[in-house]
Amino acid sequence: MHILIQGGRVIDPAHHIDTVADLFVAVGRIAGLGQPPAGFKAECVIDARSRIVCPGLIDLCARLREPGQEHKATIASETRAAAAGGVTTLVCPPDTDPVIDEPAVVELIRRRAVAAGHARVLALGALTHRLRGERLAEMAALKEAGCVGVGDGGRPIANTRVLRRALEYAATFGLTVFLTPLDPELGFGLVHEGPVATRLGLPGIPAAAETGAIARDLELIRDIGVRVHFGRLSCARSVELVARAQAEGWSVTADVAVHHLHLSEIDLASFDSRCHVRPPLRESRDRDALRTGLASGALGALCSDHQPHEPDAKEAPLGDTEPGISGLDTLLALGLRLARDGVLPLPTLIERLTWGPARILGLDRGHLGVGAPADVCVFDPDAEWRAATLSSRGQNSPFIGWELPGRVTHTLLEGYVVHEV
Repeated sequence: MHILIQGGRVIDPAHHIDTVADLFVAVGRIAGLGQPPAGFKAECVIDARSRIVCPGLIDLCARLREPGQEHKATIASETRAAAAGGVTTLVCPPDTDPVIDEPAVVELIRRRAVAAGHARVLALGALTHRLRGERLAEMAALKEAGCVGVGDGGRPIANTRVLRRALEYAATFGLTVFLTPLDPELGFGLVHEGPVATRLGLPGIPAAAETGAIARDLELIRDIGVRVHFGRLSCARSVELVARAQAEGWSVTADVAVHHLHLSEIDLASFDSRCHVRPPLRESRDRDALRTGLASGALGALCSDHQPHEPDAKEAPLGDTEPGISGLDTLLALGLRLARDGVLPLPTLIERLTWGPARILGLDRGHLGVGAPADVCVFDPDAEWRAATLSSRGQNSPFIGWELPGRVTHTLLEGYVVHEV
């Protein structure tokens, strides 16, 4: 189909484009910007005046709950929510059931995502067999099956010797390793270790549980030369460590979950289980440092850390609830709120949601260059909406009820309109 996206403000950070222009889509690809390609005849016209046109968003961490936890959500339900939020590519961590440590599981996820047709789902393979941190997974087979990297799936490897072997093995295949920066021996608490935890009488997780793990991992990275991505940083000191490694030329990247940029440990003061997340919400100074790190580029991507739950998983005393926020619906809106508040310019925000994640994954996506797959998000930046209910099956979000900016009006996946309002 030939689609004309007319009169929008086109923001493509990969090509330093920020201009009002028409965008032309043909046969699932970007066909031109500004001037129509020869012989182009639009079969569909999308009026994008007063709207932003940007690449489809790429989310580096979204648990879709399938396979294994379909009572919480499914690939179909969550990719539909992704499309409604302007997200066209999702990265699924390997902690599914069964674990993504065999090519058959990768193929299962791919087939179900294609059948749903709402968003592209990319899989991370398991770094170790069954994510048990004991023996290495068959990384070569996982790469051949289509995994975009390997990771610990939120279950850090405590044994440094095993981790070193895993990093060496991944490096031989040119795989990026996605690590959870957490010392398992220090990470058994519920909330950030500090005055709020003491007042609530809840066990705390110290910042050193994260920063100590990063310091250890960086020493291994320096020795081996492997590409490593740290997921969901939560501490000011973590940003400093990553920025220093990047300045020294190491192949290290990191991301932050959008809720860590808006919430802090204070939001747990009323035992609100919707704010029970891992890593935990930390001090206001940590939140501010994460914002600065995102703006500076030390944190190269903004993700949802999407974790939908059924109602029962959050309706209990905080210590008995499951951690996680359903974040796909609000990823773009909460990012736009940061831009509106002056944390970072709008084009920089778009970069952290598109081209930045694509570079981390080593993919030629997240941009609107001629010939690129037509993954496009069109949104009205001035539209205010109240998050009353979410498109996701998981309604576990502390942002329900917030007034948020920016409504996605159209999402295109490889030239097909998968969401329209």
